[in-house]
Amino acid sequence: MLDKTYRPNEIEQKHYEDWESSGKFACGKSDNTKPYTIVIPPPNVTGSLHMGHALNNTLQDILIRQHRMKGRDALWQPGTDHAGIATQMVVERQMAEEGITRHDLGREKFIERVWDWKAQSGGVITKQLRRLGASCDWSRERFTMDEGLSRAVRKVFVDLHKKNLIYRDKRLVNWDPKLHTAISDLEVEQREETGKMWYFRYPIEGQEGKFLVVATTRPETMLGDTGVAVHPDDDRYRHLVGKNCVLPITGRIIPIIADDYADQEKGSGAVKMTPAHDFNDFEVGRRHDLKIINVLDKDACMNDNVPEVYRGLDRFVARQKVVKEIERLGLLEKVEENPMTIPYGDRSGVVIEPWLMNQWFVDAKTLAGPAITDIEQGRTKIIPKQWENTYYEWMRNIQPWCISRQIWWGHQIPAWFGPDGDIFVELTEEEAYAAARKATGDENIVLVRDADVLDTWFSSALWPFSTLGWPDKTPELERYYPTDVLITGFDILFFWVARMMMMGIEFMGEVPFHTVYIHALVRDEHGQKMSKSKGNIIDPLELIDQFGADALRFTMTAQAAQGRDVKLSQSRVEGYRNFCTKIWNAARFCQMNDCVPVPGYDPKSAKLTINRWIIGKLKKAVDDTDAASDAYRYNDIADVLYHFTWGTFCDWYLELTKPILQGDNEAAKTETRATTAWVLDQMLHLLHPVIPYITEELWQKLAENRPYSLIEGIWPVLGDELVDGDADAEMDWLIDLIGLIRAVRVEMNINPGKIIPLNHQNANATTLRYIDQHRDLLSRLARVESLEPVDDIGEGGVQVVLNEATFVISLSDVIDFDAEQARLEKELLRLGDEITRFEKKLSNQGFIAKAPAQVVATERERLADATTALDNTQQALARLKASQ
Repeated sequence: MLDKTYRPNEIEQKHYEDWESSGKFACGKSDNTKPYTIVIPPPNVTGSLHMGHALNNTLQDILIRQHRMKGRDALWQPGTDHAGIATQMVVERQMAEEGITRHDLGREKFIERVWDWKAQSGGVITKQLRRLGASCDWSRERFTMDEGLSRAVRKVFVDLHKKNLIYRDKRLVNWDPKLHTAISDLEVEQREETGKMWYFRYPIEGQEGKFLVVATTRPETMLGDTGVAVHPDDDRYRHLVGKNCVLPITGRIIPIIADDYADQEKGSGAVKMTPAHDFNDFEVGRRHDLKIINVLDKDACMNDNVPEVYRGLDRFVARQKVVKEIERLGLLEKVEENPMTIPYGDRSGVVIEPWLMNQWFVDAKTLAGPAITDIEQGRTKIIPKQWENTYYEWMRNIQPWCISRQIWWGHQIPAWFGPDGDIFVELTEEEAYAAARKATGDENIVLVRDADVLDTWFSSALWPFSTLGWPDKTPELERYYPTDVLITGFDILFFWVARMMMMGIEFMGEVPFHTVYIHALVRDEHGQKMSKSKGNIIDPLELIDQFGADALRFTMTAQAAQGRDVKLSQSRVEGYRNFCTKIWNAARFCQMNDCVPVPGYDPKSAKLTINRWIIGKLKKAVDDTDAASDAYRYNDIADVLYHFTWGTFCDWYLELTKPILQGDNEAAKTETRATTAWVLDQMLHLLHPVIPYITEELWQKLAENRPYSLIEGIWPVLGDELVDGDADAEMDWLIDLIGLIRAVRVEMNINPGKIIPLNHQNANATTLRYIDQHRDLLSRLARVESLEPVDDIGEGGVQVVLNEATFVISLSDVIDFDAEQARLEKELLRLGDEITRFEKKLSNQGFIAKAPAQVVATERERLADATTALDNTQQALARLKASQ
């Protein structure tokens, strides 16, 4: 017998260990089945499970478990990312506590230290994914720095270099002056701040007393200015185009150019051009062949390209000194407060500098072409479809991809420099020396390997095929590539998804996945983004400890509507824990009433209307679940399962069959017990991909000697012949009538235990048959009596209409009409005041402008709820008055 209380902490670890140890997650069990493949977005090896992981991996696991049950050879390829900068920082912090730096150890010893850390502490995230229930094929786990993947990375780099798709160039990068490395755009945190806009007067060459006013938020970079841009249509400055300015402090002569980049409405309309320290200025500089003067060093201090008095100063100290000198020269026009976005390194917390340096780049524009075409032609589809526009916008405006990083942990670039600056890119050092000797004729040439490592995203871009054994032609690569679906967040659509598209097409000749499903963010219950500073971070492991993994998984699924952020609260998870408890209690009720599976049970053999009805409803639930799954409508999957399980099966079917199970008709009992057990088993199959732990436990406990574990179960496939239209009509009529009566009881504030008279008018023969057939159930579940035909409604009667019949609920001896009318009128006043308050707040433009969008949306939802409540109360009052 099942325990009275469901305790998830007592069963989850047991089942997961059994699944994993017995190879239930493994792919390749049959060559005769069609493969179904998902590659996990590899979490950082330094990471811990957060709500984004919980959502992402729940959605993946649902698909994998479902397709495994549908007979597919399901591979969920797991692994972790070496997370170059993040991992190096973790290890360096540990070393700092010991009073040593990586430079004290040297590169080779430091890399050994990182591998040691990885061996001891790098498995936290994968253990936590197991707690969530992720059914990855852990026997195939990969790491972006393992030897196989490292070989793939080297080959891709060398091959692209030989095709001139990887090259070395001097361009601007996001430079972190604390970590001393270039970083990707994704590692740049944009912070909204209020800074200053300084307006400087630049003297016009040869025109005494004439100035061109430029606006800048970074005065220190003006020492590297090499031009001033104005818009070609700006009448204020058209006459100055082609002339020169004299750069204050330095005295350098710089040209005035016309370029569409200059915004006539922003600042003075004239923009100082510092090509070495601004991405936009760099592009303008290239168009107009402006000089590029770098004025900062790797520490973001002023270098030797500035006047001596500024050399060595921190950039922000230099800023104040420049402003002070401009003011002394009488060239400071004005200073304004300026709302602006400042880029910070997400790891270092310091302001990032656009910095000019030699780096390795991928010709992303060339690689992007086929990746755009394949989306346009539908070889890969993005869901929701609106993200395709974002993809196109990024890809059609793609810039060269900087792939080199100035750190030690990562894939060291396979490039060697000769003494004359020649570069030899080869798979191995031996091949590089062979190439160098052949090119130079110098048998004694000495090469130095590039110290930089590759951007983490470079190795991640190869993930769908490198994890399957490429560059070797492995059986796994042949069978499981291309993969079926990628599930990921929108924030890495460009950084990861687009690059996997480019690399997959380039090296495998076809797209890496047929579908990309983009899920939204997980926010707090008020719609706010979770952050440490706000103190609103929700820890998924704490929720699992408190409510169980199944409750969290169902919550994630129910909230995962396409294109809508997840609003998470502990109360929601608690609510779905109650749903799990409901399933447990229903199963226990079935067990207590001897509803055990009958071998060979055929649902087509059911004769009782109630049993034919539940079988038909199950068939609909299967179809609706399949349709929602095929369309990646996860919230609809949860909705179908929730309403069938809690509503149709638990609340209605089990209640409606109690008289049968407790009665004397043995044939009816036998059929109902068998049907109940069969439907419960099929329901567990449907629920398993979403809530695997409780369903596996119930599957094993509700019958002895099950032929298989539920994780290996066969997904229900039910024929149309199981739908009985007559049974549906009859039972749906009964449920609808009970629901109408219960609604009136609630509206009129009738004591739930009070039995009230119910009569009817204009009922046809079918309805009369239904009434006669279900008189006892109506009396018990709706708490009514009489159920006789009447000619006159009479006073104190409330009418409800169902199909052709009118049902009359007599309230004259049930409620105090005056007191109930007073209660409803008081409620109307309260709701009216509430609506007025919401409308006043939402009409306040100050509130709309300042409040976060999610807060405004919440207020609008509350207004809508209050409006609906007002309408319902008005209807109840009208119904009450009509009955008098």
